[in-house]
Amino acid sequence: MKALAIDTTNNVLGIAVVDEEKVIGEYITNLKKNHSVRAMPAIERLLSDCDLSPKQLDKIVVATGPGSYTGVRIGVSIAKTMAWSLQIPIVGVSSLEVLAANGRFFPGYISPLFDARRGQVYTGLYEYTDEGLVTIEKDQNILLSDWLTMLEAKNKKVLFVGNDVEIHKETIHRLLGNKSELAQVVLNNPRPSELGMMGLGKETSDVHSLVPNYIRLAEAEAKWLEQQK
Repeated sequence: MKALAIDTTNNVLGIAVVDEEKVIGEYITNLKKNHSVRAMPAIERLLSDCDLSPKQLDKIVVATGPGSYTGVRIGVSIAKTMAWSLQIPIVGVSSLEVLAANGRFFPGYISPLFDARRGQVYTGLYEYTDEGLVTIEKDQNILLSDWLTMLEAKNKKVLFVGNDVEIHKETIHRLLGNKSELAQVVLNNPRPSELGMMGLGKETSDVHSLVPNYIRLAEAEAKWLEQQK
């Protein structure tokens, strides 16, 4: 089974084609550029380089968020359009779970992290066990200080992974001390090949009901709802 994986949830644009036995092709950039302009050409180029046509795909796997509101929408929209037009299954995967997969060999908890501004982060807590990557704490939007206080009480070493960890490293070290470890730079980009492999093993979704997981409302939406009250 060949799957196309798409991740546009943050600055990283990731496209991959995988099957059960190998990563056939993978494209990754970490640039502040418009994914709406670059994503489809990247998909077309990768399929061409892999000598594949869209009709040879068996499944679409997409990172559904959290992340950039616009970025999440772009990836999910492309994935749903392709799945519907090709009449193939679609699978949504947490973008934090994809990032956490980079901590495969860490002997402790893994906290993937995206900055959410104003001292807040998008994060979750994961761990590799004999069953694979398991969720310890669900994905959430939380004040980093509150998150670190909770982690400190767990009394276990935590690996922080993601390109936004650099923004918060002083707070992490100050509140968690030697219980914290920062991932190497080469691990901070979520890998679309990991996304694809995860999607091969997950249940498919109805193409019409699959939606982005923003975790929180956009600021404009939150203000509008507050005004309605």
